[in-house]
Amino acid sequence: MWFSKTAEDVLRETQVNRDKGLSAKEAEARLQQYGENKLKGKPKKSLPALFVAQLRDVLIYVLLGAAIITIFIGEYTDAVIILFVVVLNAVIGVVQEYKAGKAIEALQKMTAPKSLVRRDGEVKEIDASAVVPGDIVVLDAGRYVPADLRLIDSANLKIEESALTGESVPADKDASAVYKDPKTPIGDRSNMAFMSTLTTYGRGEGVVVGTGMNTEIGRIAKVLDEAGDEMTPLQKKLAELGKILGYMAIGICVVIFAIGFFQKRDLFDLFLTAISLAVAAIPEGLPAIVAIVLALGVTRMSRINAIVKRLPAVETLGSVSVICSDKTGTLTQNKMTVLHFYTHDHLENVPKEGTAAAQTKDQKALIQTLTLCSDATYEDGESTGDPTEVALVVLGDKYHMPKKMLEAGHERVGERPFDSDRKLMSTLNKEGNHYRVHTKGAIDNLLNLASHAFIDGKAVPLTEEMKSRYLKQAEEMSDKALRVLGAAYKDTDHVIEPEEMETDLTILGLVGMIDPPRIEVREAIRKAKKAGIVPVMITGDHQHTAAAIAMELGIADSRDQSLSGSEIDALSDEAFKKKINDYRVFARVSPEHKVRIVSAFQSRGNIVSMTGDGVNDAPSLKRADIGVAMGITGTDVSKDASDMILTDDNFATIVHAVEAGRNIYNNIKKTVIFLLSCNLGEIVTILTAVLLFWPVPLLPTQILWINLITDTLPAIALGVDPGDPAVMKKPPRNPKESFFAGGAAFRAILGGILIGVLTLLAFSFGLSEHGYGLRSGNIPDDVMAYAETMAFVVIAVSQLFYSLAMRSEIRSVFQIGLFSNKYLIGAILIGMMLQFVVISVPFLSEAFRVQMLTLRDWVIVIAFSLTPLAANECIKIITRLRREEK
Repeated sequence: MWFSKTAEDVLRETQVNRDKGLSAKEAEARLQQYGENKLKGKPKKSLPALFVAQLRDVLIYVLLGAAIITIFIGEYTDAVIILFVVVLNAVIGVVQEYKAGKAIEALQKMTAPKSLVRRDGEVKEIDASAVVPGDIVVLDAGRYVPADLRLIDSANLKIEESALTGESVPADKDASAVYKDPKTPIGDRSNMAFMSTLTTYGRGEGVVVGTGMNTEIGRIAKVLDEAGDEMTPLQKKLAELGKILGYMAIGICVVIFAIGFFQKRDLFDLFLTAISLAVAAIPEGLPAIVAIVLALGVTRMSRINAIVKRLPAVETLGSVSVICSDKTGTLTQNKMTVLHFYTHDHLENVPKEGTAAAQTKDQKALIQTLTLCSDATYEDGESTGDPTEVALVVLGDKYHMPKKMLEAGHERVGERPFDSDRKLMSTLNKEGNHYRVHTKGAIDNLLNLASHAFIDGKAVPLTEEMKSRYLKQAEEMSDKALRVLGAAYKDTDHVIEPEEMETDLTILGLVGMIDPPRIEVREAIRKAKKAGIVPVMITGDHQHTAAAIAMELGIADSRDQSLSGSEIDALSDEAFKKKINDYRVFARVSPEHKVRIVSAFQSRGNIVSMTGDGVNDAPSLKRADIGVAMGITGTDVSKDASDMILTDDNFATIVHAVEAGRNIYNNIKKTVIFLLSCNLGEIVTILTAVLLFWPVPLLPTQILWINLITDTLPAIALGVDPGDPAVMKKPPRNPKESFFAGGAAFRAILGGILIGVLTLLAFSFGLSEHGYGLRSGNIPDDVMAYAETMAFVVIAVSQLFYSLAMRSEIRSVFQIGLFSNKYLIGAILIGMMLQFVVISVPFLSEAFRVQMLTLRDWVIVIAFSLTPLAANECIKIITRLRREEK
């Protein structure tokens, strides 16, 4: 019952010094003693369980049924091959699922919540899972509480505890409170902070008194497991397609049985033919291969600093038409530097190098307020905290007023933290025998709250003429793309409440600082615009500053394309939606404005990506089609609400992610069209032979081999095809567009027919070599085996070669680069080698009822197999010529 003990008693019992925290050695020892700070989740599936799950499929049931029947009939070789294929397919599925799971686990580790702890006298950021009992945890707005804490310090601290208590209103916290009643409800324990709750306001410190399952949330066994099995819209479509093809296969099987019955064919052969057709018609590997391609794509995206949390986001990325981005840190370098500061009627330039001295009392008071009203630190060239505040502390250091020296004589006794609605921050510090409120923030907000101005070392009443001078100077700085921050103070003879701090202020002046644009952003914006994507800047900065930077970066063409938060408020939702496409810059906006901006763009049919880093950005991140959180400056809440996290907080990474998303979708499309072409080729071969009363060229075991080896290897290789360099020269994909749009269906049908017809021609050629035809009766077994071998090798090799044609809809395989996808070349070579092994190794050739081919036969096979690829390349030439004519 830690809530019933004082902070000092808790620190004594946990054996920790509040100023130094635990040592690294002690923390490691406690981690070994208490274990990782994690709730026990659902147990992972074991490998045997994964294996059994692979067998729960209608197609597998059909194959197992076929194996049982072949055993009864005495066709033991066929039964062994069918069972081998089933087991091998399951093993491949297990390996793929295991690898995909590992990849997703690795990404989840990268997005794991972080915690600020004090160890060895320094505040460090560590994984929340490494927090141990006795750790001193630092809390600030936007962070999840990593474990159960007994608070030892609190300043206007509010924590939202709905995850534990169900109470949505944040609870006020007071570290000094002590509750002697052992039955004090959880919601009333204001001196405690609980695991998985959220800091929404203020700051505080607490000592960890419970981790993992020894926390309040652990005791009620609330397991917070994110659903990782969500199918993407594309996977759902493909699963549906698989079902339709399955029903079609069953229908065709019934028809074949009926036709075969009237043709008086052998019922056993008919049964095997029907199974062959069922296997050929159902692209059983489709959903699994698509899942692998997505997982591989997501892993590759993590290497370009974009961590995708939800697989459907990859598909959506390819359709993004508007990117709404924060300015600070995303479009800019997040390295603020003060260039000028202004006190009434006096503008001072800050030297780039070296130090300087404040010339007047006004300047000294301005720098002192800005330095004291900051949570950042700067010592020996090392800084921590918000970049804007770091710039102010560096300014103090440059003017011989280092923060550490100022704080020694002006101890902080109270504060009102910054929030995006007020756009202000205030601290209450000792000032001799009284107290002084130091306030910094938006200059226009400060002027509204001020009644006096500090001029020539004394406070004088603030006139409208003075206000206009301050505002004019702010506007001039903004026109130079500087960020403007004002400062004010108020003296009081006693400690006052935070709500009383920001009234009747005395204005001191303002500073102009710049955060230079990122070098790579201008090129990324140009690339985005070329790809039909509209980049939009959203910032809390002054409208002039925002517009100047937007014009410098190429986001906006003129200041008329900028809109302020107050102007947004003046527009009705309908009017705002009508005008939304006219604007590229939104300045002085609050988080509520962000939601309106996203909704307005979406109402015009746009797919919107939105960046955010603060607690209040969560609604707009959720509202956007792709919510993008900042990995460096982002709060846990924003990361939790997002679909994607940027580990480098860089706008260029969003554009790279969109490009990667487009390429991943295109690769999946190539894979699917290729697999459907292959399956259709098999259907054409068997169905034509049955309908025309010809011998069936392919056995069920041979088709199973083709589907498992020939199709799968190139399909996965196509899934990791290098990106199309022209992908960002095309407009965004319409999310409602059919998967088979743009001639994809035609290519699938054409490829299937070509492969099927060539297989039948190869079969016919094999028969004619020995003087037989397709309608000949009593064909000897050795002749039939030779013809079937020709058909078997041609259908396999033609599919391998045809995969090269799938790499581009328009460009020739030589234009792309024959060896630019080494995985695909490897898959083709391995596939051909395996075909050679199957027909050459005696026990395998007997099992598959094939025979060795001569060198002449191989030349003929290659010639047949290259025909579908050659035909497709000719069609590409015609298509290119037609496009050039247009």
